[in-house]
Amino acid sequence: MNVDLYEKIWMWASGLLIIAFLTTIVVGVAGSSLQPPSHVETIDPTKVWNDPRFAKRGVTVDDHGATVVLIAMMFAFQPAELHVPANRPVTFRLTSADVIHGFEIVGTNGNTMVVPGYVSQFTTTFRTPGEYLIVCNEYCGLSHHLMSAKLFVDAEGARP
Repeated sequence: MNVDLYEKIWMWASGLLIIAFLTTIVVGVAGSSLQPPSHVETIDPTKVWNDPRFAKRGVTVDDHGATVVLIAMMFAFQPAELHVPANRPVTFRLTSADVIHGFEIVGTNGNTMVVPGYVSQFTTTFRTPGEYLIVCNEYCGLSHHLMSAKLFVDAEGARP
């Protein structure tokens, strides 16, 4: 079988592009310490409000960092205002009581899907104290544009 020179060039170029794209994905994930979302932990979405894992919503700070427990619902995050310490790992644990929501901390790498029936979890560290906007970045209904919350990153020692 005789393959034309231009066909060989295009096949090699296509193969090299595929390898280059896959390499950028691997380097990007490894270099940024990104963790893909997982659906390891499940929850009954009709019983979210009574589930002991989400009974104490808000921020809990300990020696290892902070844990944020949050429920997304149409068209709000509960709780709507959070205070976390700067320069310490913050683990977010989220679930949805109704439909699929997005959870994005604007200007940071904090971003995940909040799917009913599953617990989404990710950990990040905020280096810069200040106020951050949390938005739902997945269309969830007519008042989707109103779904937001505030995250305050407090300087070390600013809050008890």
